[in-house]
Amino acid sequence: MNKAIGMVEYKTVSTGMKAADMLVKTANVELLQAQTVCPGKFIILFSGDLSAIKASVNAVETAYPEALIDKFVLGNPHESIFKALSCTAEIDTVSALGVIETFTAASAIVAADHAAKTAQVDLFEIRLCRGMCGKSYVLLTGSVAAVTESVESSIALIREEGMLLDYAVIPSPSKDFVNTLM
Repeated sequence: MNKAIGMVEYKTVSTGMKAADMLVKTANVELLQAQTVCPGKFIILFSGDLSAIKASVNAVETAYPEALIDKFVLGNPHESIFKALSCTAEIDTVSALGVIETFTAASAIVAADHAAKTAQVDLFEIRLCRGMCGKSYVLLTGSVAAVTESVESSIALIREEGMLLDYAVIPSPSKDFVNTLM
């Protein structure tokens, strides 16, 4: 996918809805998700050309800074992000399990993109805020070495922004446990 993606995350539903409307009026972007998530936050995920994404994020960041929680612009997102967001990634074997837990939806997607670009890993779920009091997480798999490298690199990135909550690398997770994740 050559399109860029962006996200803004707001503290309130009403500001999030105003921002969603402004995003599509500012530049030629396509809304992928615009919805309420726990605990009453509003997230907007959208795609388009990089310049359009930047213009839209800048417009809503300038218009509604007081309610903005987090944001990102990714110019070349890893293709596995989209299947992981919709939980449609097909994973045969989980040799090692990586978990990255963040305080925001935006930081989880940034962590997932970074992890997928760092080492040979497969993203299989990006859970955004629903039922988690606003937190989000990323699940990935691959060899123990690849998962460790991806998780360590991603947590360093997210920690810099103050958005890292917790993380884990589980070598050879139980098949019974893995089945509960799929």
